[in-house]
Amino acid sequence: MSKFTPEPTDSASIATIRTLAADVVGKANSGHPGAPMGMAPVAHVLFSRFFNANPKSSKWFNRDRFVLSNGHACALQYILLHLLGYKLSMDDLKAFRQLDSLTPGHPEANHTDGIEVTTGPLGQGFANGVGLAMAQAHLGAVYNRDNFDLINNYTYVFTGDGCLMEGVASEAASLAGHLQLGNLIVIYDDNHISIDGDTAVAFTENVEQRFLSYGWQVLHVNDGDSDLAGIYDAIAAARVEKNKPTIIRLRTTIGYGSKQQGTHGVHGAPLKADDIQSLKSKFGFPADQTFYVPKETYDTYRAAALRGAQLESKWTSLLAQYGQAYPKEHAELTRRISGKLPEGWEKTLPVYKPADPAQASRKLSELVLTAITPSIPDLMGGSADLTGSNLTKVKGTVDFQPPSTGLGSYAGTYIRYGVREHGMGAIANGLHAYGGIVPFVATFMNFVSYAAGAVRLSALSKHQVIWVATHDSIGLGEDGPTHQPVETAIHLRAIPNLDFWRPADGNETSAAYLVALKSKQTPSVLSLSRQNLPNLEGSSIDRAALGGYVLYEVDNEDMTIVSSGSEVPIALEAASKLKAEGIKVRLVSLPCWSVFDKQDEQYKLSVLRSGAPILSLEALSTAGWQKYSHEQYGLPAWGASGPYLKVYEKFGITGSNIAAVSKKVIAFYKQKGGEVVSPLVKAIKL
Repeated sequence: MSKFTPEPTDSASIATIRTLAADVVGKANSGHPGAPMGMAPVAHVLFSRFFNANPKSSKWFNRDRFVLSNGHACALQYILLHLLGYKLSMDDLKAFRQLDSLTPGHPEANHTDGIEVTTGPLGQGFANGVGLAMAQAHLGAVYNRDNFDLINNYTYVFTGDGCLMEGVASEAASLAGHLQLGNLIVIYDDNHISIDGDTAVAFTENVEQRFLSYGWQVLHVNDGDSDLAGIYDAIAAARVEKNKPTIIRLRTTIGYGSKQQGTHGVHGAPLKADDIQSLKSKFGFPADQTFYVPKETYDTYRAAALRGAQLESKWTSLLAQYGQAYPKEHAELTRRISGKLPEGWEKTLPVYKPADPAQASRKLSELVLTAITPSIPDLMGGSADLTGSNLTKVKGTVDFQPPSTGLGSYAGTYIRYGVREHGMGAIANGLHAYGGIVPFVATFMNFVSYAAGAVRLSALSKHQVIWVATHDSIGLGEDGPTHQPVETAIHLRAIPNLDFWRPADGNETSAAYLVALKSKQTPSVLSLSRQNLPNLEGSSIDRAALGGYVLYEVDNEDMTIVSSGSEVPIALEAASKLKAEGIKVRLVSLPCWSVFDKQDEQYKLSVLRSGAPILSLEALSTAGWQKYSHEQYGLPAWGASGPYLKVYEKFGITGSNIAAVSKKVIAFYKQKGGEVVSPLVKAIKL
């Protein structure tokens, strides 16, 4: 293990980070200067001595990954990106937290060059880091060969007290320890300060003992303010440990150098002008200059960037040699790095006819995964301890496990997440952020709510994560209202850039996977039934892939029923009963609102057309259906425990009752008179 060699520029570089943090937050009059000032020494040692990346080629696949989990230190990440030469100018630093800048209030992936994952909500970045480390372990196990150690990067995470208080970080840390992720190095900024003040008021656990119990290597540096050699040695030791993730407890002084150092006063508010001037004078910088960067600091960080560029050049040559020795593996790896799926995978999707047997859509999902997995090695996923219920493990797939456990290997593609829904969702974001992997995760629909924070960040960050969410309504029956999702669907449907699918049969389930796998910047939730669903006359993959379509058409209808998922067959039964009475009813299946909304206006108005009232039917909350229907029928409150057919009967979601409700709706609108205009037609377009 190499020893620390001090450089004459170390002090100036650390002072640069500290004073820039004060200036960045001060100019914005908003933000958190304290953590960046306290973590300046460890940031400098990591990025000047260890971190391998090429700012001029920021997507180099084998780059080290850096995650700033403690979003309170966001200014630190922007400062480092600027110093290293990423596409972040001094003017961008000066525009911190301003509208449409490259330096928003918290780091955002796919917005600022060099940001791997979106952080800010505490704990999320920690779990993302676990996902990034899992991705490296998996892809390395699949593609590395003797003399071709192509995928061997480290993942570094800066975390803080707030992150470690969040449950999502605990879930991810527990799994990381089990998985023995030796490529994961977490640096814990132990500054004893949170927004409410000293952590003594709420966070007094022994973090080192906690992580030892998780199976981590635990190191510490008691003087994170100035012991550069100690910081260096700890990071070097972490890199040597290959069978455990490492957490380094780094005791720092928040806001180091400020008049308010060590207090919560420097945590979430800009320093006063005289304090900033005093800080600069203390470090030998011009007190009257803002955003001052000595030339030697730029030189130091540009040298680190040059090291990264040289490493990428060597790696590119190694990749070319790999292509000569292993052409098949090279072709597959480079395809996965490019983000493209294999040609023709869509042809493997199951297609159904009405005569095919009725099956639960969770089973139909299993059949899709079974059909497509052999042709899409990019798929990597698992369940939160519900494999036998979610039906997500394809026969023959190997578990992703440390080889020493005898339970699988790192080349395995099936992840046993345990009962950790929130951690699972955030880890999946990290898997996707790494590249080359399309992650899927699974739990009961109701328990996606446990992971809401991670789902939201999937959508904001454009992570293609596929949620297999089974047991999606009162149709799960006896488990009752604690497990029956009522409000979950509308919550997820309201999230921008998230496709919520509720397929009604086999073709619609295949369509949901088709669109989800083609949507490279959009997460998807597949809401799937426990109960059997018949395959419907008129459904097809192509039609369902539009998000909504006419399943049963008539001319001069008296009414249209629009429905989704397990209630579509019930709507069809109601339409059949009404037809016997001479009442003409169209039926529309709307498996995905957001995909349907993207279709052209002419198509949408042909599906949900004017001329007759539209009634929506879904065994969930009716909230949101007003956009597509004149009247809504669904659950008024919580579900109930009992055999599912009796539960449906209790709430009137039966063919007979929906037929009766439909007749009331038709009579009301006939009595009302006048033209019935589609709800999609707006008098004013905003």
